[in-house]
Amino acid sequence: MSLSLRFLGTAASRPTVERNVSSIAVIREGETFLVDCGEGTQRQMMRYGISFNVGDIYFTHYHADHVLGVIGLLRTLQLQGREEPIHLWGPEGLARLVQLAGALGGERWGFAVEHTELAAGASVKRNGYEITSFPISHRGAKSFGYALVEETRLGRFNPDLALALGVPEGPLWGRLHRGQTVTLDDGRTIDGSTLVGPTRPGRRIVITGDTRPAETTVIAATGADLLVHEATFADEEAKRAAETGHSTAREAATVAAAAKVRRLILTHFSARYTRDHADLEREAREVFPATWCARDGLEIEVPYANESELATLTRAEYAAPTQPAESASTSGTGASGSDRPGHP
Repeated sequence: MSLSLRFLGTAASRPTVERNVSSIAVIREGETFLVDCGEGTQRQMMRYGISFNVGDIYFTHYHADHVLGVIGLLRTLQLQGREEPIHLWGPEGLARLVQLAGALGGERWGFAVEHTELAAGASVKRNGYEITSFPISHRGAKSFGYALVEETRLGRFNPDLALALGVPEGPLWGRLHRGQTVTLDDGRTIDGSTLVGPTRPGRRIVITGDTRPAETTVIAATGADLLVHEATFADEEAKRAAETGHSTAREAATVAAAAKVRRLILTHFSARYTRDHADLEREAREVFPATWCARDGLEIEVPYANESELATLTRAEYAAPTQPAESASTSGTGASGSDRPGHP
């Protein structure tokens, strides 16, 4: 089952020529939701081939660079004749945002815009996974990170053993894979547990939003396949990061190391790093080597841990580094590889 992220905006506070403000699209087997919706998000969705059939938007907090894009997006969905509801989720204060979006949109929406203000630790159940909020630390703002946690998968079914036991291929295999006991035509009973291996974990992705390094993030991200953590500043601006409720790249890497995640992707960069994030990546890798900096248009496929230790990164053409690599993108966006070895 496919699971990927597309970075629609990786700039902090304001857009630059190279980067838009915060938004990430998460696509799981054709189902798409957004985490944050900064100014210009709908334009980025068109640019990078993200479907407008979005079912949910999760807001980490309500600073302007994370929310302004929802007004235009909802307006466009209205003009497109959308009928299906969309659900907005976030910490306390979401109702006011929805009210403002409706007033500024200029007319009544022709579809339901549902919204739920979440408590810390609340979970949103979806088919095969859930989204769980966790508190983070950002200048006193009511702020959440989000963890996508898939359900535990069935163990692997042994078809060779099933055939050796005389179980014909067909519906009985499905029942056995689900752990049921079946009776064959000759009267023998077969226990499904003898044909199925141990259960396998699903995937876990954690996205922080704006935050200082936080123990709550370590807890939420423990063992995660992917941690997306803000890294607004390099070491030289560590004092400013603390004053403004943000993290340095090194601090984000420290969180990743403590949580023992598989990979760390940094985002939300100050404008001073918009064209060259080499210092951020270098400082983070001194603490946690499996670190990469996001660019707008970056796509990350998240495999199951036991299927591949690596995933493919796809970069937008305009942000392409010097060494081309074959793209694995399915969105039709042109891409090329990293100028540093070892894609995550």
